[in-house]
Amino acid sequence: MAAKPSPQFPIPGHAQAQTVQSRVIGILGTGAVLALLYFGREVLIPITLAVMLSLLVAPMIHALRRVGLGQTASVWTVVLVLVLVLSAIATVIGSQMLRMGASMPQYEETMRGKLAALDQMTLGKLGVVIDPVQRVIDRVSEEGVSAPNAKPGTASGALSAPAPAARPLQVELHQPPLGPLKMLSRILGSVWGPLSSAGIVIVVLIFVLLEQEALRDRFIRLAGGGDLRATTIAVNDAGERLAHFFANQFAVNFSVGVVIWAGLALLGHSQALLWATMAALLRFVPYVGVWIAAGCATLFAAAVESGWSLALMTLGLFVVVETVVSQLVEPFLYGHTTGLSPLSVVIAAIFWGWIWGPVGLVVSTPLTLCLVVAGRYVRALNALEILFGEVPALTLPQNFYQRALSGDAGSVIQRARTILKSKSFAAYCDSVLMPAMHLARLDFTSGSITRAEQVRFRGAVAEVIEALSGPRKWWRKRQRISLLADVNLGRQLRDRRELLSGQRGSVEVPAGSLVLCVGVDSTFNELAAEILVRVLGDGLVGQHLLVEDLGNPALHGVNPESVAAVCLVSLQPCREQARIESLAAAIRLHMPGAKIVALILQSPYEDCEVLDQALKGIDLTVHSYEETMKSCLGVVKPAAP
Repeated sequence: MAAKPSPQFPIPGHAQAQTVQSRVIGILGTGAVLALLYFGREVLIPITLAVMLSLLVAPMIHALRRVGLGQTASVWTVVLVLVLVLSAIATVIGSQMLRMGASMPQYEETMRGKLAALDQMTLGKLGVVIDPVQRVIDRVSEEGVSAPNAKPGTASGALSAPAPAARPLQVELHQPPLGPLKMLSRILGSVWGPLSSAGIVIVVLIFVLLEQEALRDRFIRLAGGGDLRATTIAVNDAGERLAHFFANQFAVNFSVGVVIWAGLALLGHSQALLWATMAALLRFVPYVGVWIAAGCATLFAAAVESGWSLALMTLGLFVVVETVVSQLVEPFLYGHTTGLSPLSVVIAAIFWGWIWGPVGLVVSTPLTLCLVVAGRYVRALNALEILFGEVPALTLPQNFYQRALSGDAGSVIQRARTILKSKSFAAYCDSVLMPAMHLARLDFTSGSITRAEQVRFRGAVAEVIEALSGPRKWWRKRQRISLLADVNLGRQLRDRRELLSGQRGSVEVPAGSLVLCVGVDSTFNELAAEILVRVLGDGLVGQHLLVEDLGNPALHGVNPESVAAVCLVSLQPCREQARIESLAAAIRLHMPGAKIVALILQSPYEDCEVLDQALKGIDLTVHSYEETMKSCLGVVKPAAP
């Protein structure tokens, strides 16, 4: 029995079932990854910290190896220096905290006085805020002070001597004195957790540094052994971005700590080194870390001094330093090194803080950067680059078209003026305006654009063209343009331009100095021809004529002897090739001395090839406004209208 042939067409519903199945698998996979990150954080956090530290100290290891040390000696030297630095930081923080704790009763009295003064100044209106703070201070003071009316000679934990029958007995409880071993065990118990975690990170760091090249090769083989080149590029890109980010961030935070320490010392802050160290460390937490340090330092300054000057100067110091660093120093150093948008940094901090706690806040930016780089090179993860990367989600033409459909001409003009600071109006039309026009033409042709969207698009395009092509006057506000819904947009803009400039009627120019711009039949071609007139206005004289006006241009004030070139504009050359050639033949009869130029503005979204030699009767074929401008400058005599 012959086997049944395989179906030539897909089974109905089969593709939809496969799509649903792939989505379910994706959701389950994402849930599994989140569960692994959350429940495996005790193992993943030390490994992640070790990898991040290896990227930070890798340049130092490479420097030692260039000096002549071996791999093992370089690793042990760098790790020893790192341990000493971390120990010094912990010692500074611990000693400063002990000193601050010894002076706590004095700070308590100062804060009580200031809170009472604030309550009097505000007539009790800040009681909602002051009362909870007072209760916190009272609770802290009660925990650190023994019960009053203690009687000497009372045994620890025993009842006091019998009192008269008329008075209640007073009881005083004392903790037994701690011996050396108990004291040591209590101290070790409080620091054992952080010390054990730090020890695990250091051990993992040593092995990661010793086998760095081998781990890198294994990761490349595991991630993309089939495409070795692409995987190597992705790994190198991630490594370079992370290394630059870590080096710059460490240098900036260290500098901020030094500046804060010097500033607080000059202000007379008794714990300047503590708060400078905290500011440098907390600055690794995006956006909010430095302000946590600033708030604590300001609160401490308010508790130290009876007045408010030290607290205000402390807060002002943090504000000035952070503003300068975040607005001037970091943009200059970082640039586009990370490739992360500001919003993605905030979202990443919230997510990783939820998954891994305080450590997640510190490593949120590097981990998100790795995901963005992976999304750049792995097609399945491309959504990550779009969501979190600095790469614009829409191209400039797509953004223009989307904003114009919404009627938001203001944002289009604002972005266009930024582009025009480095490009000419002709270059902007070639790279942004005309591709957006092609997108609109495709939707107009397919009928997928509504009547309301057409009106908004026409109005926005007219505003943009008028705002960018004319001289900008700072005192003149942008005005919305009233257009007739059923009239060709190119013709309306032409009439409006001639009316505002006073050029209606004859155009008095010398012979051989005028360029006629003609759109080949369609409304989009006529709009492109009007744009060409405005582009030529920077140094040449252009006149927009319709196809039906070519037979007798004198009726529109055009002297055939003054015409140096006629430019036929077409956005669909494949469909309009025959029409272009017939118009060229007619122009040759009426204006034999004029040079005929074909401006072919081919759509980047359609496949169509028109050879320059295929257009009969055309002297020159150009493909952009910039090229047209250069060609006309070579054959036309510049003259003012």
